[in-house]
Amino acid sequence: MGLGGISIWQLLIILAIVVMLFGTKRLRSLGSDLGSAVKGFRSSMQDEGADKAGEDDESDTSENTKEKSDV
Repeated sequence: MGLGGISIWQLLIILAIVVMLFGTKRLRSLGSDLGSAVKGFRSSMQDEGADKAGEDDESDTSENTKEKSDV
């Protein structure tokens, strides 16, 4: 028994059918496009996290400046 009742042989047959339908060249380009999309998504998430951290730091310093000027 494999994943959810699907055996390894059934997965291999499905893989062979997909390769015959689309061809290896198209599957390779699809894989590289998917990989670059995931890489871009990860980098944008990291950039967004850095931007939020920078905004938090700026808001903390502006609050401290306001408190000092009020005194």
